[in-house]
Formats: sequence, structure tokens, C-alpha cells
Amino acid sequence: MDMLTEAFKGLYPDKEPGREMKLVYSGRFSDYNANVYYTQQRMEFRLSRMWKDVSRDIKIGLIQSLMVKVFRLKKTTLNIDMYNIFLKKLHISVPLTEYDPKLAQSFERVNLAYFDGMVEQANLKWGAESKTRWGSYSYSKDLITINPALQGNWRLLDYVMYHEMLHKRFKFIHKSGRSYHHMLEFRKAEALYPDSAMLEKELKDLSRNNSRNKQSFRKRHKFFNWF
Repeated sequence: MDMLTEAFKGLYPDKEPGREMKLVYSGRFSDYNANVYYTQQRMEFRLSRMWKDVSRDIKIGLIQSLMVKVFRLKKTTLNIDMYNIFLKKLHISVPLTEYDPKLAQSFERVNLAYFDGMVEQANLKWGAESKTRWGSYSYSKDLITINPALQGNWRLLDYVMYHEMLHKRFKFIHKSGRSYHHMLEFRKAEALYPDSAMLEKELKDLSRNNSRNKQSFRKRHKFFNWF
């Protein structure tokens, strides 16, 4: 039995796929990324080439996790559990290739103050400017990305860094076909940060100010759409 059919049968033991399924390893993805393209007639699973040498059982879990999203299932399997364990441990083998001195200083400050220096160094970089997204953590890249709008405010920078370091520390849980990244344990730890409520308000105010500035800019300039 081919891997895609085996993955499908793991979710639907008494059914046939009913559509053409194809697996493609692509060089367009970075690290361990993957996605699925689907229509009524076919499903094409596109995986980074990094997945080629990964265990078949884990790859089946990855494919099943994509199927679960497509079919909107609240279901897990042993393979999906294996895949999630694999994701949680990926950071161990990820090389440190992204570095920024300001972000490194923030990481060190937060690590010493709130984690007793026990969080292992992550990749660090400034991301794209956003009105609402202040930071993110990638498990597959062991990468913390921070909104550059925070460069001039070390208080907010450290708070967002703390939030992303909590993701690195607590990872996620997988239940009923869904992954949860802000569990109760996470929320309790997040609330321990000094003045967290006030800092959250400052981030919301900064987001509103950024939004107003963008709207003001659009009123002063004419924009043309070409069709």
C-alpha cells in the first residue's frame, strides 16, 4: 500500500480515497514546511525535500494532519502523535543561522530574569512590519521573529520576546485534530510577567496608532488599481 493511501486508511479504514492523490517533494519550501492542494478530483501533498529522509511513520502523520484540516476532522492517530513529537524536538538539530544583536540582548535579558537562563538560544530575526502581529515562533526553524516596530521600545520588545520564549518552552498540545498553543499553563506563565496587562494595552494602543497613520497616509495620496 502506498503511503498516501495508508495515511487515508488510517483516518477512514472503511473508505476509499475517491480522488487522485499525489506526493511531491519541493525545493520551494524551507526547512520542514508542507502543504496540500486539493480539488474534488485530486489531492497533491507538497513537502519540503527535508522530509525525504524522515521516517515513513512520521511522514504519514504529517499527511494525516493535512487531511484532518482538509476534511475538518476532530481526530488523531498514532502517526499524528508521532509527527507532533517530531515537531517538538526539531529545535534540537536546527543550526543557529539567524542573529541580531538587539534581539540577542533582549533574549538574554528575558532568559536570565524569567527562565533562570535555561531556555536554549533560538534563531532571532526582525520580521515584516505588521499592525497586529508583534512576534512569532517557528518550531521547525527554532526561530523567533519580532515586529521591527518594537525596535525603539525595549519594554515592549522584552514582553513580546517573553511571550515567544514561552512558545519555545511549552511547545503545544494536540487534541481532537487540533493543535493548541496557548494552553492554561501557558496563560498562567504569561500572566506572571510584571505589568503584563498594561503592556498588552500599550501594544493595542500602538496597533491603533499604526492603523490611523496608515489611513491618514491613504487619504493624502491617491491609489490606482490596474486590472
